[in-house]
Amino acid sequence: MTAPAVDFAAITTVAGNTPNTPDTLAGRLRAHLQARATRRSPITYHDAATAMRLSPPHTIHQVTQALEQLMVQDAAADRPFIAAMVIGKSHGGLPAPGFFDCATRLGRFAGDATGPGARVFHAAQFSAALALWASPGESRNGE
Repeated sequence: MTAPAVDFAAITTVAGNTPNTPDTLAGRLRAHLQARATRRSPITYHDAATAMRLSPPHTIHQVTQALEQLMVQDAAADRPFIAAMVIGKSHGGLPAPGFFDCATRLGRFAGDATGPGARVFHAAQFSAALALWASPGESRNGE
């Protein structure tokens, strides 16, 4: 499996002028999603961008690139997609179509991103990610 190409145009800075390459963004995003898993609820792309303190332009695009990188890592490690924890406001509780496109490229999904199979696939990935990352003894309530 080949690594995804780095989009150097997506490199930006976060508050404090710390360089934020796709690799470090993906690592920070994974840590954030793992910590949120105990809440057992998804977050939006906008919420993820805000939590990562991304600077415009193209903050949602930066998040989706990092999520796709996490999906590549998860597929290589035979883990559920932690990216399933991030959904779009306008997608009826599902991730954006790019999530399903990436899952298809990685050999994990074969279907229509707008069909009923997408909802079933996402629910399975979301549940499996929570089962992996949410400690059973921790709180499942919101903040």
